[in-house]
Amino acid sequence: MGRTLFEKIWQSHVVKQRDDGSVLLYVDRHVLHDLVSQQAFADLQRAGHKVHSPELAVATHDHIVSSAAQRRDDSYKEGEAFVTALRRNAGDAGIRLFGLGDAQQGIVHVMAPELGIVLPGCVLVCGDSHTCTDGALGVLAMGIGTSEVAHVLATQTLVTRQPKTMRVSFRGTLPPGVFAKDLILHLIAAVGQKGGVGYAVEYAGPTVEAMPIEARLTLCNMSIEYGARVGMVAPDETTYAYLKGRKYVPQGALWDRAIAYWRCLPSDPDARFDKEVAIDASAVAPHVTWGTAPQQVVPVTGRVPDPQAETDAAQREGMLRALQYMNLAPGTPLEGLKIDKAFIGSCTNSRISDLRAAAAVVKGRKVAGHVAAMVVPGSSSVKREAEAEGLDAIFRAAGFDWRESACSMCAGVNDDKVGAGERCISSSNRNFEGRQGPGARTHLASPMTVAASALAGHIVDVRKVG
Repeated sequence: MGRTLFEKIWQSHVVKQRDDGSVLLYVDRHVLHDLVSQQAFADLQRAGHKVHSPELAVATHDHIVSSAAQRRDDSYKEGEAFVTALRRNAGDAGIRLFGLGDAQQGIVHVMAPELGIVLPGCVLVCGDSHTCTDGALGVLAMGIGTSEVAHVLATQTLVTRQPKTMRVSFRGTLPPGVFAKDLILHLIAAVGQKGGVGYAVEYAGPTVEAMPIEARLTLCNMSIEYGARVGMVAPDETTYAYLKGRKYVPQGALWDRAIAYWRCLPSDPDARFDKEVAIDASAVAPHVTWGTAPQQVVPVTGRVPDPQAETDAAQREGMLRALQYMNLAPGTPLEGLKIDKAFIGSCTNSRISDLRAAAAVVKGRKVAGHVAAMVVPGSSSVKREAEAEGLDAIFRAAGFDWRESACSMCAGVNDDKVGAGERCISSSNRNFEGRQGPGARTHLASPMTVAASALAGHIVDVRKVG
């Protein structure tokens, strides 16, 4: 019987099968960021261990730093200790740090693919649940906890358990105004936010095969919101073209050898998955969340659902709580809902293609007077590329605040926050209670929907914008 992409990578990285059913898995790449690494390094030092393979790890400042121009370590005072700790710990261990002021600094899941730190067939881990993003390049990428970060630092291995496999097949052409973000939100709505629990998900089918890498990264990014720790896309010619020539990608004869190996990775035709899901991408519309969980989402033309129509008691209770938190009533149309803030950024949608798409909507127009809108590029490289193309000028002329690369308003762990009771439309990945700040009310959408809504001053269907 054939093997899946996941099985091929998993089996080639098992160091030891343990008696309790778990495995010791070899880790090829370890990416660290400022928010959780401080505790992991402290644990390592208390145990008297050194970093096993510093050459296989990289670190970046992204989560708890300011996105303001000319920022310093102390620009966000509460984050200063985290910034300096990562610089010290990375320096002591000999780990390459992409720190503030580094030309290649960026959000972990934007920077790693664009530099070629992530390669097909690798096992990559990071102390961040959205590490599944990197699976778009044919990588087994997983988010891990702080104690696991320390274990990987000490041993270059991870103790974990093998998940089951799922294939989600998308067929059909995405309609105008519909993007990868809408596709993953549609999947979560159709199957539920627990649909991927216990599975490594492979996204496949003609729709995915036609996607550029940056769209695949968006798709895989929200696998964790679908409940899956792992989301993957098989490497193909699009993958190889994206990687070729990037800073840390093999060159010359090593590139040829790498390509030969990568071509063996896609799932075999007779591979069997534990679960199959099929989605008609041609029927998907732009989506916007209404509640406080990613599955609480409807097409932008839809209305807030009535909890009383929900037969599951737990779901009904969750919907009622979400309506109270979001200050919404059943039957409220999403279109026309007034917003206070608009955020384009995060590891979901802050790449150059996202900024180009949003700028195409914004060009020659103005942000509504009552809306505070901001664009935060996913890396310093993306920022420079956008500025070379004049995208920053388009956003600034429209009234957007143009920022430095950082996680920014996505996680609410820095000085970019949504105020209590304020409503924000965001291109990020989570709409949990307080995610963007205490009392913040978050509506997730694609960058183009966010851009169009910022102009209108309320949630709008981007397909209706010229």
